[in-house]
Amino acid sequence: MITIVGLGPGDAGLITRQAWHLLSTAETVYLRTARHPAVAGLPAHLHLHSFDAIYDTAEDFAAVYRQIAGEVLRLGRESDVLYAVPGNPFVGETTVTAILRGAAEAGIVARTVAGLSFVEPVVAALGIDALDGLQLFDAIEIAAFLHPPLNPDVPLLLGQVYSRQLANELKLALMSIYPAELPVALVHAAGEADERVERLALFEIDRSEHVDHLTSLYVPALPLKSSLPALAETVAVLRSPNGCPWDQEQTPQSMREGFLEEAYEVLTALDADDPVNLGEELGDLLYHIVMQTQMAAEAGHFTLADVIAGIEAKLKRRHPHVWGDWQVSDSAEVLRNWERLKQREKADKPAGGSRLDGIPPALPALARSQKVQGKAAHTGFDWPDIGGVYDKLAEEVAELREAATLEERHLELGDVLFVVVNLARWLDVDAESALREANERFAGRFRQVERLVAARGLEWSALSFAELDALWEEAKATLASLAQNDAPDKV
Repeated sequence: MITIVGLGPGDAGLITRQAWHLLSTAETVYLRTARHPAVAGLPAHLHLHSFDAIYDTAEDFAAVYRQIAGEVLRLGRESDVLYAVPGNPFVGETTVTAILRGAAEAGIVARTVAGLSFVEPVVAALGIDALDGLQLFDAIEIAAFLHPPLNPDVPLLLGQVYSRQLANELKLALMSIYPAELPVALVHAAGEADERVERLALFEIDRSEHVDHLTSLYVPALPLKSSLPALAETVAVLRSPNGCPWDQEQTPQSMREGFLEEAYEVLTALDADDPVNLGEELGDLLYHIVMQTQMAAEAGHFTLADVIAGIEAKLKRRHPHVWGDWQVSDSAEVLRNWERLKQREKADKPAGGSRLDGIPPALPALARSQKVQGKAAHTGFDWPDIGGVYDKLAEEVAELREAATLEERHLELGDVLFVVVNLARWLDVDAESALREANERFAGRFRQVERLVAARGLEWSALSFAELDALWEEAKATLASLAQNDAPDKV
């Protein structure tokens, strides 16, 4: 038999009576680690064997836990074993679950004796309710994420913040979600006589001189709801019988125009390089995404979880050089692989489709033209070099000049625009963005001309083309000078 007993979170005074009885009647106990306050107060007759030496030789914690679990199982095949772990056997004890799983497979009887975990004295030290939505994670696990799977709307408790190095890695991971200045609490030696609650900003946690193997980190909920589930709940309430009449009346089609408007407002913020407005506009667009998903869920088509699971799986499937064993040398190879993977996925779908399928018809004409030509080029249907594109552009302009009827001019101008878009693709320029920015440059210069005309008391109708052109050049020079003065200094 393998008996696993929890030693509690602190000194021997926190060991349960049941665990103490087992320890008092045993002869030998195997400790995951002797580096625990309760060890010094264990019954004096016990023969203590710890696995601390494994920590010095294994490559990482996963290897440590595998070796410890394997050794306990080996001992359990030979005789009864009493294995003791800090805290509660089922809170932050990877070896315990591995031992129980291995014992079941080997036909070894195993039982556990519960103990207090670190959670009870920590929440007591903080004066908080553990059932108030408290998230509980291992700090080692969370520190390994670039964007941890945490909900900032509810408080967070992280155990095993065992070193300042780990605290440094942990704060970097947490600051992808929480502000660096957020007040947090480090709890040291919870339940002990020298218990300490250290309140500081998140970015300061690795500066604490008290961090050790008995340190935990408490992160409160953010003051404003900030999670995707919170937004989904807000939208669901708006759509509910007690919600907003306008939101209740909407359909996927009625929201279409607003969706497009919000997408263009995001592009406007990007064009203006305005991060403050961009954040707001992305929020508006996210509302539309969640609203469409909520309506689909009400109709039984799919849920928000389905949408997220789909794109999350697709991103990993299409990045085998990150989540697989593919090797790439540059971003161009990444794009080629992406297209190959897309074609492979399409091969699993019913036959009869085109390589141009999947391009949204509602895209702006320039953007759609560039997508169509890009897909065609990936098949090899392209000019051998950019010279052919320039020649084709000259040919189409000449045909436009010769067009005699409105219908001919319409067709030939379309061909010119199509070739211009192809030229943009060859030059690695986004045609839609280039034209949008050109529109903004023209509008800015034209407004400057209007200001010059008004400031000088001139009349538009009295100005010749040459005079207007001179004002235009002056406006360009003025705006260029202002832009140069506003540019950050280069060191």
